[in-house]
Amino acid sequence: MTSVPTVTLNDGVQIPQLGFGVFQIDPADTQATVEKALEIGYRHIDTAKIYGNEAEVGAALRASGIARDELFVTTKLWNDDQGKDSTQKAFDESMEKLGLDVLDLYLIHWPTPERDLYVETWKVFEELFASGRVRSIGVSNFRVQDLQRLADEGLTTPSVNQIELHPSLTQDVLRAYHAEHGIKTEAWSPLAQGKILNEKIITDIAAAHDAEAGQVVLAWQLALGNIVFPKSVTTERIASNFASTELSLTGAEIDAISELNHDLRHGPDPAAFN
Repeated sequence: MTSVPTVTLNDGVQIPQLGFGVFQIDPADTQATVEKALEIGYRHIDTAKIYGNEAEVGAALRASGIARDELFVTTKLWNDDQGKDSTQKAFDESMEKLGLDVLDLYLIHWPTPERDLYVETWKVFEELFASGRVRSIGVSNFRVQDLQRLADEGLTTPSVNQIELHPSLTQDVLRAYHAEHGIKTEAWSPLAQGKILNEKIITDIAAAHDAEAGQVVLAWQLALGNIVFPKSVTTERIASNFASTELSLTGAEIDAISELNHDLRHGPDPAAFN
């Protein structure tokens, strides 16, 4: 079986660098799809309350028969649930749906700056971490100023920041801040929804390695040190993505892919998404 490298977070927790995402997978299809991903070899599953499929992810984990300590599970707090009391309630609901006693990673899904509740919410996250119910706490879609505000408040440094990141949006400034402060970068929409797979530099590199374009982009993500979790519902694609860990790119190839950046978002802008 392909070996997936692990990354050590700033709290000492180890996370598989390649995982499986379930964003926009219909709940009716989620259990079977996650079971297939686990069968192929994935051990890191990334979900969220807003995806509406936490219960199905939990069912797949139980059906797999894989020991709990071999699995890494992430879920996320939705925007409407930010705030002291509602955060705790939402966490309990997610844990019940997942059927877990301890969560591996819990994320604030968006900073929603206009609502200005993420500092209060983060303090609840710290309490959840201290209680042992969450092994690691992080954020998603946070900007430099959002991360810096947590630091200025004297709060725990997030273990990860999960952000939109692909060859069209390399997030150099944010990744540099992460590196300086010991925050690991997680990439969502790692293949830019497929929109960059026909770029000539990517198809040329794929041809040179007898690989698929998607594998090349995922190998680029892994080479940058990003934690990544592509999503698919087809067995062939799930397996193909998993095999990206076997592909090694040259430094020149990595640089060439990075040069495709033109700060193009396909998802919401965290500054305006409230």
